[in-house]
Amino acid sequence: MTRVLIVGAGPAGIRAAETLVAAGLCPVVVDEGARAGGQIYRRPPEGFLRPPRTLYGSEAGKAMNLHETFDALVRDRQIDYHPRCSVLGLQDGSAQVLSPDGVLSLPYDCLLLAPGATDRLAPVPGWQMAGVYTLGAAQIALKSQGVALGRRIVLAGSGPLLTLVASQLIAAGATVAAVLDTAPWRAQVRGGIGMALARPGVTLRGLRLRIGLGRRYSAGVNLTGIEGDGSGPAAITWRDAGGRHHRTPCDTVALGWHLRAETALADLAGAEFAWSDTWAQWLPRTDMAGRVRDGLYLAGDGMCLLGADGAEIAGRLAARACLADLGHPVDTGEQDGDIRRMRRMARFAKAVAAAFPWPAEMVRAVPDGAVLCRCEGITAGELRRSLSLSGKEANRAKSLSRVGMGRCQGRYCQIAGAEVMAAQAGCDPASVGRLRTQPPVRPAPLGLLAARADARE
Repeated sequence: MTRVLIVGAGPAGIRAAETLVAAGLCPVVVDEGARAGGQIYRRPPEGFLRPPRTLYGSEAGKAMNLHETFDALVRDRQIDYHPRCSVLGLQDGSAQVLSPDGVLSLPYDCLLLAPGATDRLAPVPGWQMAGVYTLGAAQIALKSQGVALGRRIVLAGSGPLLTLVASQLIAAGATVAAVLDTAPWRAQVRGGIGMALARPGVTLRGLRLRIGLGRRYSAGVNLTGIEGDGSGPAAITWRDAGGRHHRTPCDTVALGWHLRAETALADLAGAEFAWSDTWAQWLPRTDMAGRVRDGLYLAGDGMCLLGADGAEIAGRLAARACLADLGHPVDTGEQDGDIRRMRRMARFAKAVAAAFPWPAEMVRAVPDGAVLCRCEGITAGELRRSLSLSGKEANRAKSLSRVGMGRCQGRYCQIAGAEVMAAQAGCDPASVGRLRTQPPVRPAPLGLLAARADARE
């Protein structure tokens, strides 16, 4: 039987697995989570008492449907499921997977990548201190453990996740001192019209969440710094749309500017990339179904940032593309319908990007003394000074400055670093290029790397 490997068990991976199983295949599914659902529908541990409606709000029905679908596939042994496992590398038709027991090799004939996305971050002076998290981290703590990461929280950045996490924290009883959005009102109104035309119901729900934030919310802000000592933040400083200075006391800050596609495995698998002006980042090239080439398929936010609903559609499309390439019959009516829905999702996503733009000017103006790469403690000034030797090429600048060499491997500093380099070199960030991916794509304990889990099976 053809060996199909799916990486990721979020909305895209679950729908892909369901589609392949319906066609008679038994795919292998590898996921970093302890339980399937992905980040957006992350599940708490067994025995957790908070009900789905509290965890997922209006999306509870979708979350439960996905969870039940995947659990049934596992229960009926229709898939080979590897939870709490990370793919570290790809070589010669085999994935090197880090499991709790060591490294195992999973051979495949077809590879379907649905790794999702991570927070997209912009450097703010002081953001390297303890007590500064991403929006995603704050949401994970809330969903997984029912924990609010602080007693007085400020959320800052832009994008739908900013409003959603703030609303979820408030509903859980946390104290949210301020919600600071760098997107100006004009952009939000202009993009909001496009959002409403593409998906009026979703846009209306988001607007209701925004209204619920009341005076906590400010638009068009410029973040100037996070004050505090080694124990954590004491306040965040910012300027409002009128240029007035503010200082908001807090003990926790959560930052995030929409999402950054997780593309490391796509890079190792040989996908080509193109700069996206819409999302200000490099994204892999695929056709509408997520096909890179025969045998390699992408789905979900790791392909294009379309959100959870778009990820479900993308998972089905990628799985059908895989089936078609293997010679299996595919329902063209269902395929055409999903492509139409994907195009609507793409229109909505483009409007979201216009409403909540990446704060390029704020990033380019970050002070020399501000830490840019948190893993290595490298400042923006150190990166700027390295350009006299490296030029405007990202990988050369990385080798000289160490920006992007830390545990995150550039996931959280690459986009901002490109903006800083572009400003210094007088070019656009696309001209800087992108950092090359190298295995292992995740940090791994040396002891587990030395152990062969598959040798004991």
